Amino acid sequence: MRQIQRNQVAYTVACVNEFAKRKALHPQKAFFYLDKYHGIQFLKENYEIEHTLSIEDAIDDLELICRKNGGTL
Repeated sequence: MRQIQRNQVAYTVACVNEFAKRKALHPQKAFFYLDKYHGIQFLKENYEIEHTLSIEDAIDDLELICRKNGGTL
């Protein structure tokens, strides 16, 4: 695995964990929610921009994306 891929995986894990904390979810449930409502896809597609933001801003973006795609948390 290349370094950029490792960085993307680490960033995604950090975002999932922070999202889980904010929503008081188990990290696995947070991952499934983010995957179902396209948050994981959003992180992959927008890594170059998102990883330059604060983690709080990234989690805000995830909330918006998931809500836009039918999420209700």
